[in-house]
Amino acid sequence: MNAPERVMLSNIGAVIIDLDGTMLHTAPDFQVAINRMRDELGLAPLTIDTITDFVGKGTESLIRRVLSVDFDSMETERHFEQALTSYQRHYLAINGDYTTIYPYVREGLDALQTKGLRLACVTNKPIAFALPLLEKMGLRPYFELVYGGDSFPRKKPDPYPLLRVCEDFELPPTRVAAIGDSSNDAQAARAAGCRVLIVPYGYNHGQSIQEVDSDGIVSTLLDAAHLISAEITTYVSR
Repeated sequence: MNAPERVMLSNIGAVIIDLDGTMLHTAPDFQVAINRMRDELGLAPLTIDTITDFVGKGTESLIRRVLSVDFDSMETERHFEQALTSYQRHYLAINGDYTTIYPYVREGLDALQTKGLRLACVTNKPIAFALPLLEKMGLRPYFELVYGGDSFPRKKPDPYPLLRVCEDFELPPTRVAAIGDSSNDAQAARAAGCRVLIVPYGYNHGQSIQEVDSDGIVSTLLDAAHLISAEITTYVSR
């Protein structure tokens, strides 16, 4: 699949933005918490590149993939609960300490708000991790809604969390755009009927971002903001 040609997204009323890999570089936090957990299990530390390839499908998937480096599927499940509990304890202790905000994220959020667009953050990170992290990084005030991977029975790539935002904002999916960094975000948006833009610098499970079905790849959140408008133009099918 070739990279999609970028187009203006107009007649948009709200934007749903992913967290890890889109707004925040959280892989260093993952690495610290995971390797502290692995040390408790007597396992060798993993590199940040290895861990980054495992990020994006929720905490349970992350821990299973981390364990599968050393164990077969049966042993992975045997160690899973202990590893998950250990990881969550360590992650809560350092949540945000090693995280950085990607360039032009604040500027992008400011630009989206200036255009009168309503903002929601939908992440597969557990809500108990997501909310304190957004507060710590100073991003929480931008968002009317924040939903985590455990806020509903289903998480991205299932469209339900995005459809819930549409319902809460009383907007049809065609008037909501999503911004993310992975196939999870794009698949959820497509299934929900939302438009979607993808940033190239995040965590796409070790796969090429060029293969993701989206309305365009944008270099930064500010670049995305420049392509999103509340105005109605001929670019929109109604």
